[in-house]
Amino acid sequence: MIALLMGASIALLISFLGTPLFIKLLVRRRYGQFVRDDGPTSHHTKRGTPTMGGAMIVLAVVAAYFITHAIRSLASEHATGPTVSGLLLLFLMVGMGLVGFLDDFIKISKQRSLGLRPWEKIGGQAAVGIGFALLALQFPDSKGLTPASLKISFIRDIPWLDMAFFGPIVGAVLFVVWSNLIVTATTNGVNVTDGLDGLATGASIMVFGAYTLMGIWQYNQACGSSRAIGSVCYEVRDPMDLALLGAILCGALIGFLWWNTSPAHIFMGDTGSLAIGGALAAFAILSRTELLLLVLAGLFVLITLSVIIQVGYFKLSGGKRVFLMAPLQHHFELKGWAEVTVVVRFWILAGLFVAAGLGIFYAEWVVGL
Repeated sequence: MIALLMGASIALLISFLGTPLFIKLLVRRRYGQFVRDDGPTSHHTKRGTPTMGGAMIVLAVVAAYFITHAIRSLASEHATGPTVSGLLLLFLMVGMGLVGFLDDFIKISKQRSLGLRPWEKIGGQAAVGIGFALLALQFPDSKGLTPASLKISFIRDIPWLDMAFFGPIVGAVLFVVWSNLIVTATTNGVNVTDGLDGLATGASIMVFGAYTLMGIWQYNQACGSSRAIGSVCYEVRDPMDLALLGAILCGALIGFLWWNTSPAHIFMGDTGSLAIGGALAAFAILSRTELLLLVLAGLFVLITLSVIIQVGYFKLSGGKRVFLMAPLQHHFELKGWAEVTVVVRFWILAGLFVAAGLGIFYAEWVVGL
């Protein structure tokens, strides 16, 4: 627990103190946000606000993770150091953040809404996602647990949804496809949610907070542990290190939210939204809670569905719309809600989804006793 508090505090300080310095650097280089002309007119005042703030979030997370482990190693000779699961989560987060950074940089340098070409962006995300998936099936620990599993999971692996049924090679291919589907969904979900000051940042803090609590619980109730009660234990390779990263992400995002809340001094950009989406996907896969993420990240799912419904209905109806504008947050803006009102009410929704997810997680354990 001390390590979690230390990691979160270090990340918060790096993010909180480093973000204003990063803002000055971006302003000096005139790296400002490009705003679409077809968006809400109230957003036109945001043109030129520094973006790519996600780079500071990623930097704070990576630095805090290794600093925390270094301090633990100095304090105790029994400290284990970084784990494979932790490094894999950082790999996916940083890799997706780099794809987003390239996208942001092209938008800013060319002052257009289109950054990377669609095939370039998809290719970059796929390369990182495939690398993560293949590595996640390696590195068994002393119990034979690998970071990821060929079984599809809800709160734990579902035995009858085992991709290994089709053989080891086909099963691995199916897992790569399944893993990349999750990564694509989470990165796009955070990306479309990041449209109002602080909205995606605040909602992400709640989800990562949930994964921190779940990681602690999975560690305490790990299969084979003397602390486990009953038979409803968890087979997760490195739950406490995942909890540490959850706490660190919360700290980094809280520090960033100070500068990202309305009126935002900086935006996270695709650098941040893709990195956060990658981290969410990694948590779901590595903690064996893939389907539970649909509940925990319910706000992101809801906003993504609004885009799918809008585009689908527009094409099927020959130009009609369900919402005044998609994603959903802009619909309420056009209905006259103030931006801050939309953000706070959507944060409430995000909190309710997270509470429901944690409730399901704990209830499943209680029922199984």
